[in-house]
Amino acid sequence: MPKFNFTVPHQLSAEDAKSRLERLADSFKAKYKDNLGDLQQGWEGDRLSFGFKTFGIKVSGKIDVADDAIAVEGDLPFSAMMFKGKIESEMRQQLERLLK
Repeated sequence: MPKFNFTVPHQLSAEDAKSRLERLADSFKAKYKDNLGDLQQGWEGDRLSFGFKTFGIKVSGKIDVADDAIAVEGDLPFSAMMFKGKIESEMRQQLERLLK
C-alpha cells in the first residue's frame, strides 16, 4: 500500500496544536463537504488517528504532535497513486492553515 508522509512546522505548544487539531474534521467537512465521507478521528496520547473517504478512495493515517511540528503519515490504496500528490498537498494546506 502506498504511503505518504510530511511534516508541518508550527509555533504552538503541543497542547495548543492538539486543541486546533480537534477541529480538523470540521475543517475538512467545511471545505470538501460534497466529496468527503466516513470521516473519523481519535486521540491516543499525542497521536491523532484519522480516516476518510474521498471520491471512493479510503485514506487513513496518523498525526504525531510535538512542540514545534506535526508529523503526518498515512496509507492510500494503489488505485489512488495518481492522486497522491493532490491528496497530500490539500492535507498539508489545510493543516498549515489550522496551525497558524
